[in-house]
Amino acid sequence: MSIRNRIADLQQKQGDHASKTASDKVSFTGRHYQNLGSRDADPNYGRPISGSRTELRGKQACVHVSGEIVELCSIIHSMGTAQPDGSGVSVEFGPLFETYTRISNKLVGMLIRARKQGLVAFEGEMLFQRRDDNVLITLLKSPDELLAEIEEQKLDLMNHPVK
Repeated sequence: MSIRNRIADLQQKQGDHASKTASDKVSFTGRHYQNLGSRDADPNYGRPISGSRTELRGKQACVHVSGEIVELCSIIHSMGTAQPDGSGVSVEFGPLFETYTRISNKLVGMLIRARKQGLVAFEGEMLFQRRDDNVLITLLKSPDELLAEIEEQKLDLMNHPVK
């Protein structure tokens, strides 16, 4: 390939990149970023382009994290005891921490995410080892229900067209 062809090829790639980034919501000017769009005006603000590989990677990550949450919930289910009022299965944070940290070091993050999804309940914003060892963590859904939801997400992922 000649030098002229290489230069033309690089200029073509630069033009393609410039046209792709022309619709970006943020531009870099000198040392500062400038917001070009409004979060209120665009419902897709901060989201990847539909059908893109970025969106696919995001969905794959979501399925992976959901699988870890299912594993955590099954551990809570196997370790915990059923509550007399029928509200679910509960386990104290201390024993759960000792068991789960052998599997993963992301227990507190997974618990917070599971609480946001309505899968577990516990008091307080954050849990700390030793200080919160006696805090009860209650499982609100069975692991079977969670597995069904994960399978649904995987089917959606398999049907995802990639651009």
